Amino acid sequence: MGLRTTITERQRRLGFELKQLRERAGLTTSEAADRIGMTRGQLGHIEAGRTSILTERLLELCRVYGCSEEPYAESLVSLSETSGKGWWRTYRKHMGSHALNLAELESEAAAIRTHEPLFIPGLFQTANYTRAIFTSEDLGFANIEEGLRFRMERQHILTRENPPSVHAVIHESALHMRFGRTEVVREQLLHLIELARMPNVTIQVYPFTSQAHAALTGNFAHIIPADPRLGTVVVEQLLGSHYLVQQRQLQEYTSLFDRIAKNALAPIDVSLAPETHSVKDSLALIQHVLYTL
Repeated sequence: MGLRTTITERQRRLGFELKQLRERAGLTTSEAADRIGMTRGQLGHIEAGRTSILTERLLELCRVYGCSEEPYAESLVSLSETSGKGWWRTYRKHMGSHALNLAELESEAAAIRTHEPLFIPGLFQTANYTRAIFTSEDLGFANIEEGLRFRMERQHILTRENPPSVHAVIHESALHMRFGRTEVVREQLLHLIELARMPNVTIQVYPFTSQAHAALTGNFAHIIPADPRLGTVVVEQLLGSHYLVQQRQLQEYTSLFDRIAKNALAPIDVSLAPETHSVKDSLALIQHVLYTL
């Protein structure tokens, strides 16, 4: 089987996990390969995500490495056997690898926890808001129409069968950022309130007046699959995305999000009667910004 010319984040992650297991078992690549009748080069390519591994060989490696946790091993098998041929594959000619990787990670998510200081999260954006961002001269996005369709299709995970829980903390700055006309911003803020009606969506606003925890980080999304140990923190930057997968990193971002959420305003809750709302909750702040538009 030939080596892959393009490696997805899922494929890279499987290789990373296998390498971590091998190193914890105290085995070299040559020693581990010998145990299952494989060459050192073959195992090296698997750990680098450059080639696949048969399920039988994968389970054999788990046994060699002393990995007796069946749920974790099954999660590794799922990573290996997943074809990766989801809806995002039709956008390969138009979208970069970072966008495709994000869509694939989201497709397997059981939960998503995201922090955005300047933008409304992509999963919550209206088409007009997204278009206004993509057509901004300062940002200079290419493939605007394909990018818009791609972002709208990503949002289908919110309403799929067994959707992930999505918890977003949005900084107050993002509510004031003007992408497009006033009507576009108004529509977007009203859309946030409507999304908060969904049982799997939690939206909090982080106000200017709160503690500065949110100032210590930029935007990030912690995408958590059924086995949280295989979660990924995606940090987006101008020239691409960084994928953080080490357990120490996942734990640090879990703690960071917990602190940010604790210091944010209470989540939007449209089920409460108006007179029961505190003047200091997320819904009240969004309504205030709407009033000023």
